[in-house]
Amino acid sequence: MTCMGLIAIMSAMPEENAGLLRDLSVTESFEAGKRTYHRGLLYGQEVVLVCSRWGKVAAAATVAHLLAKYPIEELIFTGVAGAVAPSLKVGDVVIGSELLQHDLDPRPLFSRYEIPLLGSTHLKADLECTKALEHAVVEFLSHLRTSPEWARSRAEFALDEARVRSGLIVSGDRFFQSLEEISRLRNELPDALCVEMEGAAVAQVCTEHGIRFSVVRTISDAGDDNAHQDFSRFIQEVASAYSTGIVRKLLEGRR
Repeated sequence: MTCMGLIAIMSAMPEENAGLLRDLSVTESFEAGKRTYHRGLLYGQEVVLVCSRWGKVAAAATVAHLLAKYPIEELIFTGVAGAVAPSLKVGDVVIGSELLQHDLDPRPLFSRYEIPLLGSTHLKADLECTKALEHAVVEFLSHLRTSPEWARSRAEFALDEARVRSGLIVSGDRFFQSLEEISRLRNELPDALCVEMEGAAVAQVCTEHGIRFSVVRTISDAGDDNAHQDFSRFIQEVASAYSTGIVRKLLEGRR
């Protein structure tokens, strides 16, 4: 897959794109709405890199500004998420083939989870983009399992068995931190693989504007009673390296 147009790369937290920012050859930086948009060359591709901040509103506002300011042809959202599917473990990677807002409930005017006036509950990511992402993740995880630089993190977070899954990512403005909460979400949305706070909002804006998008999330915690502890450690020690490694494999594969 080759993309010659301008690509936007977003994450919610500075820690998630810190490595990408270090590798970016910046040609322009622009500040607006308490965000800094960096344009430049990254692994052979022209990109705009930005941190959206947390939550659906923040993410949607950032995408809207990106599309108004730059001729974006594709958007990649990368970051971390909490596991919903019991089979997922810390260090696994989920690619969102479709996204849904788990806290959207406009009943009785519309069906539960349905985006009013859009007529959809599930928003589908670009198939070609998600396939390219899956290939990049497989390459990255193969490198992770054999690279000496990952030895300590592999042992600390049991990353040797990290795998990639593709499926439903659900988004909402809350952080899940108990098994009871996650169990309820599993019952309501049994197909959900992981939960985060931005992806479905990004998907909605991109869908409405006809922009190709993909979402890739690394599992940072199990959403249970230890979620806040696992999340904090993973963000500090692993999140940036995962995002950097995956995006690098993806963009270098397009040269």
